[in-house]
Order: sequence, then C-alpha cells, then structure tokens
Amino acid sequence: MDVSPPLGLLAELTHRCPLHCPYCSNPVELTTRDAELSTADWLSVFSQARELGVLQVHMSGGEPLARPDLPELVAHASGLGCYVNLVTSGLGLTSSRLDDLVERGLAHVQLSAQGATRERADLLAGAKAFDRKLAAAASVKSAGLPLSLNVVLHRRNHDQLAGIIELAERMGADRLELANTQYYGWALRNRDALMPTPAQLAAAEPVVRAAIARLRGTMEIVYVVADYYEPYPKPCMYGWGARQLTVAPDGTVLPCPAASAISTLSLSSVRDTTLAEIWYHSSSFNAYRGEDWMSEPCRTCDRRGLDFGGCRCQAFLLTGDAAATDPVCSRSPQRDVVDLVLARPPAVGLVMRR
Repeated sequence: MDVSPPLGLLAELTHRCPLHCPYCSNPVELTTRDAELSTADWLSVFSQARELGVLQVHMSGGEPLARPDLPELVAHASGLGCYVNLVTSGLGLTSSRLDDLVERGLAHVQLSAQGATRERADLLAGAKAFDRKLAAAASVKSAGLPLSLNVVLHRRNHDQLAGIIELAERMGADRLELANTQYYGWALRNRDALMPTPAQLAAAEPVVRAAIARLRGTMEIVYVVADYYEPYPKPCMYGWGARQLTVAPDGTVLPCPAASAISTLSLSSVRDTTLAEIWYHSSSFNAYRGEDWMSEPCRTCDRRGLDFGGCRCQAFLLTGDAAATDPVCSRSPQRDVVDLVLARPPAVGLVMRR
C-alpha cells in the first residue's frame, strides 16, 4: 500500500517528571535517565524526521524541562523548519527559561492541568503545582505564544468541569482539550478508581456544549469522549502509522504513543535503524496499516474507514489480541469485556505514578 510521509513527531525526551498523576499513560516501567537518548542522538532524530517529511515536533515526556539540553534541541528542530511545541507540566518554566526557548524557535506551549482548584489539582498531581502552573501560563501569554491547556477528565475531577473551563479562560488558553482518560500505563492500573459514572458524563455534555458556543472565536474546545461508554471506538491516530510517530526516551520508535503496551509487537529503535526505514518498512508500523489485517466484523464494516477498527493498544490490553475489534465497539463480539469493567464497583485508592 502507498504510505505517505509523517506530519508530526512526538519526541518523548524523558520519563522523568515532578508530577505523579495517577492517569499517566506512560508505561508503568519508566525509562531511567541513564537509558535516555543523548543530545547527539536527539539531534539526529530531528534531522531524520525533517528529511522524512515531519513538520511538527512535539517535545514531551515526562517533563521535557528536566533535560538541560532542551534549548539546544528546540533550536535544532526549529532551525530545520519544524513547528516546535513544548508539552509541559509548567513546573520549572520560568519567564527567563521561556524567553530563551522562544528566542531559539519555540512556537507553542501545551500546559497540563489536573483540577479547577488548588486543593484538588495538587492532590491529583501529587505535588504543589497549581500556583506554578498559573505562573507558567502567565509567562506563556506574556511571551506572545499560543497556549493550549490539556486536562484529563476522570471520576475524581469531572465534578469540576465548569471550573476547569473557567480556569482555562483565566489562563488565557487559546485551546482547551478536555480528554476523558485513555486507559494505558498508570491509567489502566487505576482504571476502577478513575472511570467516570454515567451521571458525570451526562452532566458534562451540556456544560461542554454551552462553553463551545460561548467561547467560539475566543478559545477552541475539544472534548474527547469516554469511549468505554460509547457505541463506537475512537479513531486510532487517523489510522495506524498514518500521520504520526513517537520516539520514546530510549529511542524506541512507536506507531502511536501507547504502542509499547502491545508486547507481541516487535519495535525498532533509532539506535540501530533509520527513521525512514522504520516508518516505511518496519513490521511494527506495517502491522495494522490499511485494512488487510482486519478480521470480521471490521473487515466488512461500513465504519472501517472512520474508526479504523478502533484502538490497537486497547484491543490488546482488553483481549490479548491487537488485531481484534476494539471491544468498546458495540459490534465487537467481545464487548462483554468492557461491560464487565463498567459493572465493577469503583475502587477507593489511587496508585500514584512513581
């Protein structure tokens, strides 16, 4: 099949992070500092990515500000002609550090938030972070950069949805992503404590609709549904290995950020293979491209070009088969797996990310 060049690269520079969010989708076994790619490795990755066709580089983690070479990495990616976005907790993003990054070519900042109030947000972050995030947002706006705010929604903060939208307005966010939890990594471990109730989801819809209408032209709001409750699964990154690729802190190259969850997938590394070779020819990127891999009911489903059979990582985590129809789909023969999860009583405690 014809494969187009990738448009975006998610560069997970490190798994180190000052926060301990229980919904983190990073692997439970995090990459240690001594296993991270070097500065020279990352410079090579960005050069290869640009040659491959990448236009957007999202520098993430963990917390990318934990890398002392971040300014050099931003300058190199920007110098190649890439739009550089910093995905950050905001902790450590002082005005002086931000000014330096902007001078080196940083074009956008995506900031995370955990709740609408200091008490709730700090509890969920596992750190005193709320006030520092407000200061970081003020620095971003003062620097003239566009600001996106990302909030992962779950049972423990759904009741603060209206306040979260007000917080985004107070921060001056240009874009607000309200994303119901995706259950990988630490989030999967905490699923029974994070799963929102049907009542919470029903209450959220009118709040989001009203905010979208009121803030149209001022702030873009994106609402990512809780797909365990939906009749059809979410699309997988416009299709597996179609537009984006992720490079993990240790150099592993992933067709989607959560693909390391599929233990049956043979993943390649930039330490021993070029990005171009991995993108076009690796078994991992070609495993679920197109439709040939699909079995029934996906193979003949009229939605196969819309949701691409759903999430391969979710299918594997719930059924043990990454080629199975995503069990959140109402047409899946294994939908009962999800129904059993939804029927379980909520857990009380949370396991915080280490």
